[in-house]
Amino acid sequence: MMNDCCDILFIATAACQIASCLNDDELGLLAADMVLLSDALGAIAVRCSLKDDDSDKCATPPACSHLF
Repeated sequence: MMNDCCDILFIATAACQIASCLNDDELGLLAADMVLLSDALGAIAVRCSLKDDDSDKCATPPACSHLF
C-alpha cells in the first residue's frame, strides 16, 4: 500500500523545491499553467480512450495531428 504513495511524495517534493526558487507571481503563474497542462492531458486521455479499435493512435484533433 505504501508504494501507492511514491508518486504523491515525488510530486509534493518537486513542488516544494520548485516553489522555493520562484517568487509569488512566478509561482502563481506556474501553478495556473500546470492546471492548464493537467486539463489538456486529461482531454488527450479521453480522446485516446475513444480511439478506433483498429488504430494504435489516439483520436487526435485535426489541428494537432502534425504534432503526433
